[in-house]
Amino acid sequence: MSNKSRKHSILVPVDFSHHSEVALIKACEMAQCMKVPIIVLHVVHDPGDMPGYYSTINKKNSLVRIEDLALEMFENFMKAVKKRNPKIGALRKAKTMLVVGLPVTRILQVIEKLDASMVVMGSQGRTGLDHMLLGSKAEQVVRLSPIPVTIVKTK
Repeated sequence: MSNKSRKHSILVPVDFSHHSEVALIKACEMAQCMKVPIIVLHVVHDPGDMPGYYSTINKKNSLVRIEDLALEMFENFMKAVKKRNPKIGALRKAKTMLVVGLPVTRILQVIEKLDASMVVMGSQGRTGLDHMLLGSKAEQVVRLSPIPVTIVKTK
């Protein structure tokens, strides 16, 4: 298959936040125009780097694997976004992918593995001291990605 006839995809890394949902919807709009599929990615953080948002779902059994919690949250996130946006065809057809590791590293690896044509991701848009102290995964992906990255900001 030649590069010209190859059907690339848009990779959309999500963390289940409102910012991720807005980016996913924007990516779907772009995918419909470009006639390419969407691949929604969630990276399960290594336990040492886990930000704690998987703990909100696990109230009964503390011995559940992080990957299982993340998968359940991912499925719930996708169902909720699809329910709120039932007319978006690219969203209904979107494929999902769950991987474990450090987010920026794994996003870059998935870009290469899938031969994605672009990345669309949400950003909280932190500035100043917050940005300097915390860094931005989105900014790191922008700097290191071999393909175009679109950052979707929300208020």
